[in-house]
Amino acid sequence: MDGCDVTPANFTVCVTGATGYIGSWLVRSLLWRGYSVHATARDTGKASFLLSLPNDARRLKIFKADLSEEGSFDEAVKGCVGVFHVAASMEFSVEHDEANEEYVTEMMMEAAVKGTINVLQACLRSKSVKRVVFTSSISTISAKKEEGGWRSLVDESSVNPIDVVLKTKPYGWIYVASKLITEQKAFQFAKENAIDLVSVIPPTVAGPFLTSSVPVSVKVILSPLTGDPNLHPIIVTVQSRLGSIPLVHIEDICNAQIFLMENNAAEGRYICSASSSTIPQLEKLLSESHPSFSPKRSDKELHCRAPSVISSKKLTNLGFQFKHSIKEIVEQSVASCTEVGYL
Repeated sequence: MDGCDVTPANFTVCVTGATGYIGSWLVRSLLWRGYSVHATARDTGKASFLLSLPNDARRLKIFKADLSEEGSFDEAVKGCVGVFHVAASMEFSVEHDEANEEYVTEMMMEAAVKGTINVLQACLRSKSVKRVVFTSSISTISAKKEEGGWRSLVDESSVNPIDVVLKTKPYGWIYVASKLITEQKAFQFAKENAIDLVSVIPPTVAGPFLTSSVPVSVKVILSPLTGDPNLHPIIVTVQSRLGSIPLVHIEDICNAQIFLMENNAAEGRYICSASSSTIPQLEKLLSESHPSFSPKRSDKELHCRAPSVISSKKLTNLGFQFKHSIKEIVEQSVASCTEVGYL
């Protein structure tokens, strides 16, 4: 499975988690480029909206697959030259008794790892897969050094230490821990089995969407506007860990995943962040896009230091170019949410 020289014509790829925000847009982007797509979903009924996508949906097949079921991805992966593993749990917290906290944490992380290994085993059995593009998360990255202090430049090597996450338990820590462990185990399995695995690290993704409900990441971006008590702490946590809030447009993250699938030189991890914004800067953009929004002044500590630079240089040095600015991301998020009645 070494090397990858994938181009659209006459090639089939698989997208796991195709009913989600990134997954559904990725399916559309691949069809637009001429790929045939095998899309997986736990509930195929919820994936039916994909069949109405433009760009010849006859090249799209939907497969039922569950991360918890070994072998359930075999049919979907069969005959594919590439697999985009997007499916993942979006649990930020879990209700449990404190006495069982360690057990619950272990079980959730084991389930997350098992799901990804199930997909990779299907790739191994298929004999046709040349590359797997794994969707990681910016939660695996931190600007804070273990001994304290901050990095002014954050890149793929700035890993969020798992022991610190488990010790400090920041907001959404169960999701962070699961992503850290899953990516680590995915690369380990890939190395041991000669699977060509590339990881893309998306920050907060926003912009328009194909899903029937507003994606969580879009709601997070709009949380200074909506005041959602469950989602606003996420954006505050991101800034406290990274020094700024890295953002990417949904079209750009999907283009980057396809770019990494097709580029033979791609290897390892790639941050995919168009640019960063502090919470005060984001509030200003939200007020410009939604004039009725009058932001309250954020906590003083959010204004007092220069934001870290979240670098996508490794990706852009490979030749990738971002199309959308932060201003466009915010404007299109507000417009899309206004259109569906969320705002």
